[in-house]
Amino acid sequence: MKDIKKILTIIAAFIFAGTFLFSCQSSYTPKPRGYFRIKFPERQYQVFNEPGYPYTFQYPVYAKIVKDTSFFNTKPENPWWIDVDFPQFHGKIYISYKIIGKEYSLNKLVNDCYEMTYKNAEKADAIVPEEFRTPYQVSGIFYNVSGNAATARQFFATDSTSHFLRGALYFYAVPNADSIKPVVQFVQQDMWHLLETLRWK
Repeated sequence: MKDIKKILTIIAAFIFAGTFLFSCQSSYTPKPRGYFRIKFPERQYQVFNEPGYPYTFQYPVYAKIVKDTSFFNTKPENPWWIDVDFPQFHGKIYISYKIIGKEYSLNKLVNDCYEMTYKNAEKADAIVPEEFRTPYQVSGIFYNVSGNAATARQFFATDSTSHFLRGALYFYAVPNADSIKPVVQFVQQDMWHLLETLRWK
């Protein structure tokens, strides 16, 4: 009887040791990195139509217009440069405006926009330009910049004779395409709405 108990104890010890060793050798699969869930506001728009400005458009009620007093540490060349600020997303659309004329030809302004956009080519996975035209003498190109570029979306809009407006979306963070993708896609619709409602004065 004692021998049977001794044998059973030894067998149990081997089973326990085998189970312990096997469990230590099992492979661990890490979970993919997650990001905070972002609660997006309901879309509603208001009109930007300030006296003295040569353009008007609609922008979201969850954004605010801020007069641009410095553009990358330089003073804006005219008083019509603004930012469409999205405080809850820590981002903004920089809006610059120029008058087409002797100082700035349409070709020069378009080429400048092209060069500024493609400065991001080194960090971007792709840059996809999309031409657009609205019924209100507004045409231009919307640039979809993917990857870890400094700006994910850019555009220019013009009537080809007098007005030229450029916009670029930036965030106050190190660019990470995966983490900001939902916000970029959300704000992109607001950028398109801005362009579709853009009017010249």
